[in-house]
Amino acid sequence: MIPARITIVWIGAILALGPPGISHAFHSGGVAECIGCHSMHSTEQRGPSPSLLVQSDPSSVCLTCHQGTGDTGPNSYHISTAESEMPPGAPPKQRTPGGDFAWLKKDYTFVVDGQAVNEDGDRHGHNIVAADFGYRFDRSNHSAPGGTFPAARLACTSCHDPHGNYRRLADGRVATTGASILASGSYATNDDPRASDPPAPGTALGSYRLLAGNGYSNHGATFPGVPAAKAPSVYNRSEEFTQTRVAYGNATTGGHATWDDWCGTCHSAVHSGGSLEHPVDEELGSEIGMHYDQYVKTGDMTGTGASSFTSLVPFIEYTGDYLLLASHAKNDDTYLAGPAPSDRVSCLTCHRAHASGWPYALRWSHGGEFITYGGQYPGIDTTPAVPEIARGRTSAETRGAYYDRPVTAFAPDQRVLCEKCHAAE
Repeated sequence: MIPARITIVWIGAILALGPPGISHAFHSGGVAECIGCHSMHSTEQRGPSPSLLVQSDPSSVCLTCHQGTGDTGPNSYHISTAESEMPPGAPPKQRTPGGDFAWLKKDYTFVVDGQAVNEDGDRHGHNIVAADFGYRFDRSNHSAPGGTFPAARLACTSCHDPHGNYRRLADGRVATTGASILASGSYATNDDPRASDPPAPGTALGSYRLLAGNGYSNHGATFPGVPAAKAPSVYNRSEEFTQTRVAYGNATTGGHATWDDWCGTCHSAVHSGGSLEHPVDEELGSEIGMHYDQYVKTGDMTGTGASSFTSLVPFIEYTGDYLLLASHAKNDDTYLAGPAPSDRVSCLTCHRAHASGWPYALRWSHGGEFITYGGQYPGIDTTPAVPEIARGRTSAETRGAYYDRPVTAFAPDQRVLCEKCHAAE
């Protein structure tokens, strides 16, 4: 029989974290519980720790909850797979829209035309420093590409406000003070029955994913505002059968910022004054929108606007209407409409926010001409004759990087997904 005291503790944990798949009550869009991250007696229990954190650095504190053990697949709020659960040749387990940080720990070496190619795991995304979980700073880039933010200082709290001060008020403004945050503002449905969207007078919702807002500053980087988005409540999931659609928005007033201005906080020069100048935050227009809608896969331009969306090439909806965004945030393929001419291309159109199975946190492989080959996912076990396409991975890792889509979702010799917008060019 379980002792009553232990039963109470476990019930409390379940209430704090929520049932599997729908768990956002610990933060509830705001500050969360102080003792979840800080210990009044940290020095006695663990030795000196900055700000009396329960782990040795901020990101390790985050991963105390956001990485678990015993995961058999995607698990709710987890954003990292433990190394012990990721044997060689197996992909990381999490399938969040932002990706799984464990891809950073996957190094690949392969030979092309007699030359060894080394693809370091550091290249797969944002290299957070979480010493207690084996994450280290980027060994190649001493500062953020296109910016000056020091790589050795990159933490979860570089982009997310750990105290959840940013809130959306009834009048639509984003502020750091005012009405109490009743619920997360991230989801299409709220976790507090008293909360509504837009917020009722005297109430507030948290910013999307606790993202840093106007004035949030660290190590010389100061954010311009909070970007807008809504996600389905169950978002960390395989896309073998249906996709997970995050509805990214374009709110620009009242303490909001576009996604590209927000990413530009650390990467300001990536799309200006240099060689990496793919347009961002510009209208897709009718021609690109038509390509997007018609494109199904390489050689197949029979698609329609009603079902053209793919989470491998998402776009930014040109709206700041959170209620509308919430109605588009789905995980059951009930809303797959393509872009309007006024919708935008963004950093997130091609990159995942955390990490991915491909260099630069890209959503698909750009290292060769094809992303499938002869009707198979490339891999050292399936396509050993084309190492430039297999790229040292197993076919299971390749499939995992595409969130478990069946290979038939692509053409037998599928080209890179730049075609989604540029197929006719």
